[in-house]
Amino acid sequence: MAQTLLMPKATAIWLVDNTALSFDQIAQFCKLHPLEVKAIADGEAAQGIKGLDPISTGQLSRDEIARAEANPNHKLKLSEPKVRVPESKRRGPRYTPVSKRQDRPNAILWLVRNHPELKDAQISRLVGTTKSTIEQIRERTHWNSANLAPMDPVTLGLCSQIDLDMEVEKASKGRPLPTAAELGATLQSAQATERLTPSYEREEEKEKEIDADAVFRKLSSLRSAPKDEDDDQY
Repeated sequence: MAQTLLMPKATAIWLVDNTALSFDQIAQFCKLHPLEVKAIADGEAAQGIKGLDPISTGQLSRDEIARAEANPNHKLKLSEPKVRVPESKRRGPRYTPVSKRQDRPNAILWLVRNHPELKDAQISRLVGTTKSTIEQIRERTHWNSANLAPMDPVTLGLCSQIDLDMEVEKASKGRPLPTAAELGATLQSAQATERLTPSYEREEEKEKEIDADAVFRKLSSLRSAPKDEDDDQY
């Protein structure tokens, strides 16, 4: 990775104030124009910027500055960094082991059915597939559609549960809340609810009807009993 100078203008300010380097040497080292370095020296540019010591940051040595001050034609060189920072690799599609690649269509079918809110790019990140494959499985035009069975990608080991939850949460953020029709539940009108009789009142009415019948039967039995006794006396 090519070395670059940190905060070139702040470094140029420090070199102007603390060294006897020429404007051309400072301009070459800080990747600035010599006239801009001259404006910095005159106080016409970079006002309010605090100078940065390149020696303390490890980008320039005192010996290198001394050599440049002794020789106006010497070009300053950045010091070798003490710590090498590896280049960040560009994150591409998720790598899927060869032994598990045959399970990807089943995982895609599971995601399409159980999480329709997921976008194709999110499914690609989860199982490491292409958008054309996802479209084929969604439209049932995949060459092996007849034999596919939805299977959880977490169970198959194609992604972690944390990654799946994160993608689902991202997809659900901009999604509107489901309506009552989508949930399959609707509220009844006020007129319909007013006509309904509470269940406990219906039970009380039923008990009243049963009790009234029992009372009438008891009365009829009492009325017939004296007649039978009179018949026995004669």
